Amino acid sequence: MSIHEEGARRLRCVLPFEAVAQELHQLRKEVKRTLDRWGVRGLTDEAELIATELMTNVIKHVGEGASASLVLEVRGDRLRVEAHDESRAVPTLSAVCGEAECGRGLHLLASLCEEWGTLFTEGGKAVWCELSTEPARHCMRVRRAALVLAEYRRVAGASSALMPTFAVLEESVTDVITDLLHWLLAQGGDPDETLSRAQMHFEAEVDVA
Repeated sequence: MSIHEEGARRLRCVLPFEAVAQELHQLRKEVKRTLDRWGVRGLTDEAELIATELMTNVIKHVGEGASASLVLEVRGDRLRVEAHDESRAVPTLSAVCGEAECGRGLHLLASLCEEWGTLFTEGGKAVWCELSTEPARHCMRVRRAALVLAEYRRVAGASSALMPTFAVLEESVTDVITDLLHWLLAQGGDPDETLSRAQMHFEAEVDVA
């Protein structure tokens, strides 16, 4: 049963769930339904992905079948997503290892969110993430770029115990572009022509925005 608090100054929804894989689909549906009602449809994809990752972490690290809840709340220009469980073990953004699934969840959250962290509650802890509700910061191209960058840093073996700074991410963007140009050249393409075309598309879309 979901619990909603909606008013002129508060939008909050509590979604209790059992930490089992079978509930993932229903949880995502509840997230989408709630954001549709609140008029925050532009963040549905990110919120569903975050909810999935947070619930998966509960299953893996707290235990299958554990009681937990997902909290959605609009705070000013942020959408806050919290996963509450009965464990007090704090997740850490560790160095990414070579295994496909090792460490990917939190690194993915860090790339999508404005901020994230953990707070202790009376019954355990809550892992929280915040997304900006500003439409310009969450266009489809920005969302796709964030996912590509997170995956690239994982494959490249980026190792930081903290959220990377903008300078670090900017350097990673340069590396992504350089690698793509190497790939393009290896396929017989023209890197200069492609860069020029990409710049024209970018400037046209920025002018329209």
